[in-house]
Amino acid sequence: MVPDALIRELSPTVERLLERHLASTREWFPHELVPYDEGRTFQDGVVWSESDSALDLTAAMRSALFVNLLTEDNLPYYFRDVDRLFGAAGAWGEWARRWTAEEGRHSIVIRDFLTVTRALDPVELERGRMAQVSGGEAPAPGGPHHALVYLSLQELATRISHRNTGVLLGNGSPAYEIMSRVAADENLHYLFYRDVASAALAIDPSEMVIAIEDVVRTFAMPGTGIPNFEAHAAVIARAGIYDLNVHHDQILVPVVLRQWKVQELSGLSDDAEMARDSLLERISRTGRIGARLAERRQSSDSVST
Repeated sequence: MVPDALIRELSPTVERLLERHLASTREWFPHELVPYDEGRTFQDGVVWSESDSALDLTAAMRSALFVNLLTEDNLPYYFRDVDRLFGAAGAWGEWARRWTAEEGRHSIVIRDFLTVTRALDPVELERGRMAQVSGGEAPAPGGPHHALVYLSLQELATRISHRNTGVLLGNGSPAYEIMSRVAADENLHYLFYRDVASAALAIDPSEMVIAIEDVVRTFAMPGTGIPNFEAHAAVIARAGIYDLNVHHDQILVPVVLRQWKVQELSGLSDDAEMARDSLLERISRTGRIGARLAERRQSSDSVST
């Protein structure tokens, strides 16, 4: 099915899911979550150090906060791609604008928290933001089929990363409350894209299966263009915040296999059948590798303690 026809057929579903989203979400305010009384003025010429913050943060926590925030900062380019692929009219456009407004709030609250608590070097953070946004790099799905798959998996991955970061920062702390609030938004975004993708599978199963295989094979967390992204991602994975095991157990299995049920689809084209075979094998292989890496990490942690 050509992209324009798919978008038209999905429009009633998008309108219904937008109404569901607006009924499910609740208003919240970044300023109510940030502990401003912990802040103080940054003096000219003073170089930040880890001891400036009262928070007890590991390198993994700092990497996760750095990557999570700069990903949110790159929102203009995600909006550009969503607007380009689905259009600005009707429910599609209304959703994209609402989604963008909610995502923008995430960068506001995380940055205010990090600045007030001095959790990260503000100079490095601003230079990272400038590099990220000036570069204009972002995952760019080639069409609406791929975009719906990628956005579904990416929103869930982002929710998991925010949530796991908050847990490490301490249950009940302001940091935990902030990351939990952001993760709750991301979950609603995930549910929207997941269910639009489910509807697309019913309309155009062969092209969607081909898209799912391609996205799963090439999937990477948002971060293209972030300075030292690969190094940060490795630290985040070693801490178990987001690694291959999480990707398999909490994304590929529940979404691709349980929700979309790709293994049960019938009437697929020959190309889609080949893509499905490759997809199922990749998911199985990812599970084996992810479990093995997690076991190694646990064994290493046991030895070190």
